[in-house]
Amino acid sequence: MSLTREIRFTINGSPRQLSVPVDMSALAMLRDLLGLTGTKYGCGEGECGACTILVDGRSVNSCLQFAVDCDGRELTTIEGLGSDPAVERVQAAFVANGAVQCGFCTPGMVVQAKALLDRNPHPTRAEIQRGIEGNLCRCTGYVKIVDAIARAAEGR
Repeated sequence: MSLTREIRFTINGSPRQLSVPVDMSALAMLRDLLGLTGTKYGCGEGECGACTILVDGRSVNSCLQFAVDCDGRELTTIEGLGSDPAVERVQAAFVANGAVQCGFCTPGMVVQAKALLDRNPHPTRAEIQRGIEGNLCRCTGYVKIVDAIARAAEGR
């Protein structure tokens, strides 16, 4: 029998209250309890970045974050970034640069790009590379992704 705890948080701008098992990851809460499947389950070990979300504006691997630790926090998933003009630039740049192939890493990569551009609106290519190092992509080789983030930073 799993212990549960009541938590309150904001998800994509909407306040929520849930009873969650104390050992449940934020990723499982998002996907299984809230039906937000844009955040991907990749490795479950914090190695791939497919599950990247924003917690109080900082990028976090949701597979490593306990759901109970989301209590009182503001969470943003890829679904919550849809109307942000900066993210729309990132998404458009990913498409324009061919940085989207299989698409599995894309939600985490876009969320990570948003966090990077919020911290540093005009990053160098080296800063972009460092900013996405925790997000794995098996299809593109990263060049097109770095190009897309640089293009978004330029406002194109």
